[in-house]
Amino acid sequence: MSETRCYMIVIGEIHDRQAFFDGYAKVVPPLVEQFGGRYVLKGAGGEFLENGWCNSPSALVSEWPDRAAAHRFWNSPEYAEAIKLREGIGNFQVMLIDSAPIGSPT
Repeated sequence: MSETRCYMIVIGEIHDRQAFFDGYAKVVPPLVEQFGGRYVLKGAGGEFLENGWCNSPSALVSEWPDRAAAHRFWNSPEYAEAIKLREGIGNFQVMLIDSAPIGSPT
């Protein structure tokens, strides 16, 4: 039996990429690591094939030991300060989902 992990999936439409990368994107990666997460995908210039809500979305997927770890990160005072750095510079959808790694026995 394989271990279930939690994945945080973020789809974003970034209006001010420079502000995003100069602020939020510099501060958050160390926090993700501090709270036990790791990035498994980062990409820009996506394309919705169905039900798209923006042009050229960016996507980010981080992996967490469990949902509780992802919530500790999301609800931490450190992240509460960091998320202020992305206010007004984009629109984001964020979800958590639990899954065994693809290809692992169930």
